[in-house]
Amino acid sequence: MNLDVNTLFLVTIYVEAILGLLLLFAWIQNPQIQAVAWWGCAHLLRATSVVLFGMYGSASAAITIDLANALLFLSFAVTWTGARVFDGRPVLPMYLVAGPVAWIIIAHLPSFNGALELRFLLASGIITTYTWLTAYEFWRGRSEPLVSRWPAIFMLFSHGALFLLRTPLAAMLPWSPVNQMFDSVWLTALSFEALLFTISIAFILLAMAKERTEQRHKTAAMVDPLTGIANRRSFLQDGNELMRRHAANPCPTAVLLIDLDHFKLINDRFGHAIGDRVLQVFADTAKAHIRSSDLVGRLGGEEFAAVLYNAGREKAVTLAERIRWAFAEAASEVDGHPVKATVSIGVVVNQDQPFDVPDLLGQADQALYYAKERGRNRVEVAMLDVAVRQNDATATLRASVPTKTAA
Repeated sequence: MNLDVNTLFLVTIYVEAILGLLLLFAWIQNPQIQAVAWWGCAHLLRATSVVLFGMYGSASAAITIDLANALLFLSFAVTWTGARVFDGRPVLPMYLVAGPVAWIIIAHLPSFNGALELRFLLASGIITTYTWLTAYEFWRGRSEPLVSRWPAIFMLFSHGALFLLRTPLAAMLPWSPVNQMFDSVWLTALSFEALLFTISIAFILLAMAKERTEQRHKTAAMVDPLTGIANRRSFLQDGNELMRRHAANPCPTAVLLIDLDHFKLINDRFGHAIGDRVLQVFADTAKAHIRSSDLVGRLGGEEFAAVLYNAGREKAVTLAERIRWAFAEAASEVDGHPVKATVSIGVVVNQDQPFDVPDLLGQADQALYYAKERGRNRVEVAMLDVAVRQNDATATLRASVPTKTAA
């Protein structure tokens, strides 16, 4: 089959319109990701611009060239703006219309008027600029772990580079009074590439939005929204993964159970807003002091827990004391209020036996109970009696070693 530019012209119109409507429909289904609406509008703008290009010869040049190109450049600017919105950056109206306005002004200068090659270069520069800016916006947000972000960056950069060679825009701009330009195999190939890019990038952007939605749902299910650390479900699930790692490579593992002292009094005296800030301060303190290989989570209310992999008794106690002391310093004053919050910590250490996180939490809870009974703002350590645990499926406190209570 002979696939010429005119056929691609018609196919492009239908494809752009359908993709635009598809993206808008996806946005209606999930209006939280507004970038999808921007990208849908960009495709509809491109479809409109191609329709106007197709009217060349039956309508004035102001419509088929000036307006058509302005809409085309605006569509790429809208795609770029959608990328900014996707990563939470503000819309820049002046830069959004800079390309179309630059085209209308520069293309009518005496040196550009009638100079087909210069117009091609100007059009290529505008489209490449917006396309690369879009790729750059996605690159700036690369800290967000979206797999689909990387093919989007690659495709946008490659497509923008291709415009600098010989833009597929030439196939859509019948500026030449002769039609030989439409017979170019190279031009047909570039136009076909542009069509494939349009289809591919639309689905990649849609996949990116879907991936973010799924990631947010997963985060909502696994992360405590107030403190930003693992919730109880996530903590126990990750603890099971750590348990399997321990089974393959046995080593000392410690569990810390942490409770904020007199937290109800803090809420009653300073209000729940300050109480929430105290919880956040502790979570930040704990995250700052544990290793990336360890776990920390909020079990509920003012109760937190941590699992320290490859940490014996001395290391676990040292870390627990460091957290206790650092939090007392950080929570001495919260948002201008003399809160003077402290924590009590119960520690249990499993040397090299297979362990169960809920079971160790139960033993750490006993140590935490002793910490509170003995004045709070302290660390108490419980060692598992392995022999009793193996024979009777129970564990006992073999040693309880108090630390100094902070003044």
